[in-house]
Amino acid sequence: MNSIERTLRTLSFQPVDRVPVDLHNFMVTPRFLGITDYAEFFQDGGAMAEAQIKAWQRSGHDVLMIENGTAALAEACGVKVEYLKDSAPVAKTPAISSLDEVDKLEIPDPYKDPLLSEVLKATRIVVEEIGNQVYVMGRADQGPFSLACEIRGMGELLLDLALGKKLDKVHQLLDFCREVSERYVVAQIEQGAHATSIGDSPSGPDVISPKYYREFAYPYVKKLVSNIQKKDITLAYHICGNSTPIIEDMVSTGAAILEIDQKADQQISKSATAGKATLLGPIDPSEVMANGTPELVMEKCNEALENLSPGGGFILGPGCALPPNTPDENIDAMIEAAKKFKLQLRGGENQ
Repeated sequence: MNSIERTLRTLSFQPVDRVPVDLHNFMVTPRFLGITDYAEFFQDGGAMAEAQIKAWQRSGHDVLMIENGTAALAEACGVKVEYLKDSAPVAKTPAISSLDEVDKLEIPDPYKDPLLSEVLKATRIVVEEIGNQVYVMGRADQGPFSLACEIRGMGELLLDLALGKKLDKVHQLLDFCREVSERYVVAQIEQGAHATSIGDSPSGPDVISPKYYREFAYPYVKKLVSNIQKKDITLAYHICGNSTPIIEDMVSTGAAILEIDQKADQQISKSATAGKATLLGPIDPSEVMANGTPELVMEKCNEALENLSPGGGFILGPGCALPPNTPDENIDAMIEAAKKFKLQLRGGENQ
C-alpha cells in the first residue's frame, strides 16, 4: 500500500499492511533547508513547502501536516503576533479589550490575508509535488475556543466565563471564531489537501471543566464539523492534555480523527472511538521524542500500537508538534516501530 491508501483504509477501519505514521514535524522541517532563524521561514509558503517535502523524502512518513503554528488565524483577526527566532509564532496582544468590541470583528479572507495565503501556498505546493504519494493534511490552525482565547486574551475570556457576564457576547465571539475556522478549513481543502485539522487545546480539561467545555466549546466544533461534512471534508480535532473526561464528547462532534496526547488514557480513548473515529498520537513530543532515546521511543510507540491499533482506526504520531530539536534517530525509531509492529486486525487476524 502507498501512504494514501494506507491512511484512507485506516480512516474507514479496513485492514492495512501497517499503521500509518504522522510526524507533526513543522518545527523540525526548517533544518532540512539549513535554516536556523524561523521568523521569516514561517511567513514563506514556498520555504515551508520545500522543507516539508525534504523531510518526507528523508523519513517517508504517511501523513504530512502543513502549518506554521497556532497564530496565523489570530493574526488575520487582528491579534498582534510575535515571530520567534527558534520556534513557531505566538499570539501576544489580543485583538479586543472588551466583549463589546466583538461586533467590530470581520471574518478574514484566507486568500487575501498575507500570512494565511502563504500557508495555503505551502499546502498547494506540497499537494502538487507529492500529493499523489502521501496523505496531506492542510492544518486549519485553531478551533473556535482556542481562537477566541487569542482574540480576547485567554485570561480575560476565562474570567468572562467565570463571572458569567455578557455570555451572549461570549457566544457571539465563539460563533464568529467558528466561522473563521470553517472558512479556513474550506480554503485548505481547496488547495487539494486530503484532510484538514484544528487545535482547540484551551478547551480541554487541563484548562476548563468538562461542564464549560460542553457549554462553550463543544457546540461550535459540532456545528463546524456538521457544516464541513456536507462538503465531504475530513477533519482532525486536537486537544492537548488529559482529554479522557471529554473523549466521548469529542467523538460525538463527528470529527473523523481525534488527536490525543500522552496524558489521555489509551484504553478509554480506544473504547470510546472504536469504529467511530480514528485516533492520532499519543507519543510525548518533548520527554520522549525530543529528549528521550530511540529505545524509549520504540517502547512508547509499541505500547501505543498494542493499545490503539486493534480494530484499525489508529495513526501513530506525537501527541502534539515535535520540538525543533527532535533528533532524527528518534523520528526514525517511531517509523521503524510502526513498520515492525505485528498489526492486530479486526476479527483477530494478523497481517
